[in-house]
Amino acid sequence: MDFTTEENQLTGQVIAAAIEVHRILGPGLLESIYEKALCCEFSLRNISFENQKILPVMYKGEGLGEYRLDFLVNNELVVELKAVDRFDPVFEAQILTYMKITQVQLGLLINFNVPLLKNGIKRMVLSQKE
Repeated sequence: MDFTTEENQLTGQVIAAAIEVHRILGPGLLESIYEKALCCEFSLRNISFENQKILPVMYKGEGLGEYRLDFLVNNELVVELKAVDRFDPVFEAQILTYMKITQVQLGLLINFNVPLLKNGIKRMVLSQKE
């Protein structure tokens, strides 16, 4: 799937903001601290976002409950944060499910608990068949 220049720029802006947060705070803190810092950084950079966006989970027309997205950026990018020692494949499944439910094709999975943040970032693309 090809993304527009705007979508790629948005992804780059979010990654740059996350790198700045990680550069200042470093690894080893709670996910909630990184989340609050990223909210500040997004605001400073004028990046449009919703934090802890509540969305319903539906099954065959029935409401089952709700879940919260860490971030929905500009209504076109799902961002899921982690601060974990080991990267579990279930994290990828989780963000892909969030992307399916929101019908957003692009996501970033960011783990702040790494020495170099570029090693903790995974760009996710929802394929047409999912």
